[in-house]
Amino acid sequence: MQELKVLTEFCGVINPKDAKDYINVGGFEGLKKAVKMDGQEIIDVISDSGLRGRGGAGFPTGRKIQFAYNTDSDIKYIVCNADEGEPGTNKDRVLLSENPFLIIEGMAIMGKAIGSNCGYIYLRGEYSYIREILQAAIDSCVANNLLGKNILDSGFDFEIRISSGAGAYVCGEETALFESIEGKRGEPRFRPPFPGVSGLFGKPTVLNNVETIANIGLILKHGADWFKGMGTEGSPGTKLFTVIGNIKHRGIYEFPMGINLKDLIFNCCGGVEDGHQLLAVQAGGASGPFINAEQIDMPLDIDYVSSSGGRLGCGTIMVIDETNCIVDIVANNAYFFKGESCGKCTPCREGTTRLYNFIEDISQGRGSLETLRKIDDLTETMNAASLCGLGRSATVPVTSAIRNFRGEFIKHIDKDYCPKCQGKRGDIA
Repeated sequence: MQELKVLTEFCGVINPKDAKDYINVGGFEGLKKAVKMDGQEIIDVISDSGLRGRGGAGFPTGRKIQFAYNTDSDIKYIVCNADEGEPGTNKDRVLLSENPFLIIEGMAIMGKAIGSNCGYIYLRGEYSYIREILQAAIDSCVANNLLGKNILDSGFDFEIRISSGAGAYVCGEETALFESIEGKRGEPRFRPPFPGVSGLFGKPTVLNNVETIANIGLILKHGADWFKGMGTEGSPGTKLFTVIGNIKHRGIYEFPMGINLKDLIFNCCGGVEDGHQLLAVQAGGASGPFINAEQIDMPLDIDYVSSSGGRLGCGTIMVIDETNCIVDIVANNAYFFKGESCGKCTPCREGTTRLYNFIEDISQGRGSLETLRKIDDLTETMNAASLCGLGRSATVPVTSAIRNFRGEFIKHIDKDYCPKCQGKRGDIA
């Protein structure tokens, strides 16, 4: 099964610290076009391409840029969310460390579109080694008149600053990210106002994740129709997938949106190890749903996954074989969210802790059918009342696992012996 390398075409090929290397393979042609266009023309191209966010709910990128363009302000900002905190996800790291010029070019083009002269890359704290690569790439772009004052002799000024996070998962949420850049505690803000009106430092701001921004320069270079020629009608372009877990060939793969999950697992990645059976797949990272082996014949595009009750999100695919206990994995997942809640709102602060305790009780044989009912009530409250997406996201793995693997939860409730949990959290008593 052949990959379609668009974003990753020059990863590992060019010197990520030398802008001339990227120029020599056709880089920055999109920026050269953009500096000769007015803001609305740039936005129209991006909107017509159908590009949607590659890190969360798949919001149309052109519409997000349009909001900031329409807001009058003397100062506006472009922010790149490089806080890749989803467990097991490595796609943004590859782009940032092997071809940061895609991100730099995309940010500059969006800056030209909305009339911004400053952008921030919010880099995950654990990616400290990438900061040096990014700074060298930025400096090289300034030296080659691709950033800074009077870019390409067009009269357009744009600078990029790097801000490092401190390892908080919640700072992947856009308003918590703004708070962190501003030197405050990383907690989400109440909305409205939305970032396009009042974002970073209270100014109109466009924030997108690394993979989304990496598409911008290529769309301006090749045109909207080129981009729409890949993927599906509702989700054009390619998607980077991080495939992890009990599978023969782990790694980062790039395929058109809409690739079948079953094909990705078995034809591309070789399936599970010989002698084992597929038990489950979690699609979309730690906040994605758990599905069983009978449900994997599905296209991976934003709308289909959303209609199935999940979200494509960061594109991480965790493959799980029968040597694992799904209840144990869900408990581990809930433990992660319990530790990452910022604590600002009660539904998430208390809800993630209680959700973990309920699943842990079931895992250790202390649960009952009443525990499942309490989980239903709790997750309904968390979905309705959590301030940001973290509280809502924490419920998805739990509710989907109970729905698709209910028999396994009932076995633990009935105190059946579970050798897979044995020695991990104590005996099923």
